Amino acid sequence: MSNKLQPDRKLDCLGLYCPEPVFRTRMELDKMKAGEVLEVIADDPAADPDINSLVKTLGYEVLYFRKENEKIIFLIKKK
Repeated sequence: MSNKLQPDRKLDCLGLYCPEPVFRTRMELDKMKAGEVLEVIADDPAADPDINSLVKTLGYEVLYFRKENEKIIFLIKKK
């Protein structure tokens, strides 16, 4: 990951299962200002489609996405 993508906030959802990761992601995004970036780390397989769907619905942008072993890592930019 390049230094240009440093998140403004980090959200650790490891060990949490549907619907907690997407629910907590939404709560965190609601607290943020436009232009800020949120890093979400989860290990629930449902977090991948759920968080992607949330971001698309809200009109935000996934800047970075990676699956690393059991972890799913997102960088989401609030617009």
